[in-house]
Amino acid sequence: MTVKENSFDALTAAFRLAADPAKAKLLQRFFKTGSGEYAEGDKFLGLTVPVTRLLARRFGALPEAGILRLLRSPWHEHRLCALLLLTENFERGTQAQKDRIFALYLANTRYINNWDLVDLSAPQVVGGWLADKSKKPLFELARSKLLWERRIAILACFAFIKAGESATALRLARRLLDDRHDLMHKAVGWMLREVGKRCSEKLLLDFLRENYARLPRTALRYAIERFPENRRKRLLAGDFTDA
Repeated sequence: MTVKENSFDALTAAFRLAADPAKAKLLQRFFKTGSGEYAEGDKFLGLTVPVTRLLARRFGALPEAGILRLLRSPWHEHRLCALLLLTENFERGTQAQKDRIFALYLANTRYINNWDLVDLSAPQVVGGWLADKSKKPLFELARSKLLWERRIAILACFAFIKAGESATALRLARRLLDDRHDLMHKAVGWMLREVGKRCSEKLLLDFLRENYARLPRTALRYAIERFPENRRKRLLAGDFTDA
């Protein structure tokens, strides 16, 4: 069995060794880091997600203080690695450890500041912790002015949807229908699609019918991706006659 390392300095040195400046430029464009874009100023080293995952596994014994330093780093891949470590620690931790990681996560949402960082951690940590608890924190996050906190709220519902519980996702989706950001339209549509796939197609279609006039087109397109093309066209036009 490979012994997991716990040195922050060794981990950051490994990141520097794996850095790819050309890839970094591509990632900065892909993740919209330019002036006025949603991830303005974010910095990339140019590591792929699989490489970052390998480093997270290699340094799985990194102490919490080191994980926090990574999470608060200006480098995107550092923050991703920190969230992968937190997610792994949460999933195998005791209840006390889960409580601590959940609290730490919510105290540092300003560093969970791109869609991939949210999507790879919110269902496991936030959704995982709230699975058997009040969902009130999600509705508080959904009112946040911070885009990423609103995305955390709806993505956390993926954990509930996988367990067959759709009510929270549908309530939050309804609350977020008037959100103006395209990344939220995509997230809401994605969770609605998962409700139809994993819970009930009827619940999805009922939601779409009831909220068709308010539903952003991007959200609607994401929600109905799994339907055949001819049916998608009818639903996009508001035709629910066979729903």
